[in-house]
Amino acid sequence: MPSRLDRLAGGASHCNHVCDRLMNLTCVEGSTQILSLVRRRRGATLEREVMMLNAAFDPVAVVVDWLDLCRARCLDGLLNLHDARASLQCACDGPYIYQGHEDLARYWSPRLQKAVPHAFSLIELFPDNTDDSPGVVLDYIGYDGKPVRIRFRFTKDGKIARTVCAPLHHSSKAA
Repeated sequence: MPSRLDRLAGGASHCNHVCDRLMNLTCVEGSTQILSLVRRRRGATLEREVMMLNAAFDPVAVVVDWLDLCRARCLDGLLNLHDARASLQCACDGPYIYQGHEDLARYWSPRLQKAVPHAFSLIELFPDNTDDSPGVVLDYIGYDGKPVRIRFRFTKDGKIARTVCAPLHHSSKAA
């Protein structure tokens, strides 16, 4: 059975170096390291974060993988992180919702190809506990160099089920 990293690579040789780096991020021993990160980064109540950390997967590590694959311009690996029925709603593109791997590939392919050199740089990453499902909020530099906020929701198997993104306005809680 192929490992998670083999599935991330999707057989694309240009993704191999990224997947090798991701191994350390996705094989976290226990939740102590992440809980410590959450305490330092957010200083918020941790009860719901502990629930998220006890999930069968690490949602923060999945988002870090997502960001690394975007930086590596690895479309196949990026798509493999998503559930087959995953959706993406982007406020920058109007009201359209991209649904499934084919739509996601149509959305991400030109953005990965046209990305500015500093695209997909991390601004902030934190757990999102607005409901009972594990979620993560990521603020990052978009493909065009502008700040973006994206919210991730996951399946029980640790695949990305839904993302909602919008331009990041520092005084706003967009997306």
